Amino acid sequence: MSSAPSAPARLPERHGHITTLPDPRLTGWGPARRARIAAVVFWGNLICQMGIILSGAAVRLTGSGLGCSSWPNCEPGQFTPELTMASGIHPFVEFGNRSLTGVLTVFAIALLLVSRRWLGHKGRSFRALTWVPLIGTALQALIGAFVVWMDLHPGLVSPHFLISPVLAATSAVLLARLYDGDGRTRLAVPRTAMTLFVPLAVVGFVVLLLGTIVTGTGPHSGDAGAITRINASPVVVSRIHALSVYLFCALLAALLVVLHRTGARRGARTAAWALVVLTLLQGVIGYVQYFTGLPTLIVFLHLIGAALFGAGIAWVGARLVTWQEPGTSPTDADAGPVHHDSSPAPSHPTHPAHPTEAR
Repeated sequence: MSSAPSAPARLPERHGHITTLPDPRLTGWGPARRARIAAVVFWGNLICQMGIILSGAAVRLTGSGLGCSSWPNCEPGQFTPELTMASGIHPFVEFGNRSLTGVLTVFAIALLLVSRRWLGHKGRSFRALTWVPLIGTALQALIGAFVVWMDLHPGLVSPHFLISPVLAATSAVLLARLYDGDGRTRLAVPRTAMTLFVPLAVVGFVVLLLGTIVTGTGPHSGDAGAITRINASPVVVSRIHALSVYLFCALLAALLVVLHRTGARRGARTAAWALVVLTLLQGVIGYVQYFTGLPTLIVFLHLIGAALFGAGIAWVGARLVTWQEPGTSPTDADAGPVHHDSSPAPSHPTHPAHPTEAR
């Protein structure tokens, strides 16, 4: 008895650096349209993940943290804010930050849909990573509710902030993965560089963590009322924060030396130098705000840097590896050699059109 013929395999189609799978439900959509939509979704997700850090900064720096006294309603029985002489713009600033969470959710869902329909050939690990923005955004909303209910307690405000740089970093990796290739993850630089990057990323997160503690001891509590602050010396915490930045700079300098001495791919060197510039600017702004008494505008600029910092570290990490198939060049036009692991690679299909392949 003959079996029914299987459906023909969907093979990836390339437009620029982006490959997508044909969609039998949208036969009129060619690779160019699918690639453009994927780029908009992935870029939009990254920009919004960094943007919500800035909207959260606006809430804190304008003292609008309790502009809405309830959650999810702005006020009990009232979802949207109302302009009154007593509250001023504070409810609108806080509600605007909450509304951006809705935009983030839309992009996070679109990320999942695009990945499921058009990017299945990139592997299970890629598809698993696309869940992180949606899960993280939901977690942010939940913690945000407790932040309001607990009157901006710093023990909740700090984690509420720290999730955002992690989500921005994840979104940066997803974006790099979209443009790079469809194969297994391989080192694109010597192993020494990756050995340096791991502690660099850990120290980078510590820098952000200590930064939230410094903020928790300072004057910008997020509301003009009597809000609980972290009971620690701002001077001592600031100095510890500065020491973590010095350690980060030392690791970053060592990474740059390795990348240049080994002739690593240009993308890795460019990303590392961009992170150097960002770190130096952050340091200058940090010292300016410390010695000028934490003026609002300077603090806001420092938070813009924090929004870029996590994504910048992740971008460096993504440039240290490649997802190009063996035998093909990395995305960079003048890339150095791809460094293979000395251990034997597991067997896998030669064509990247198999969505069940884990990468």
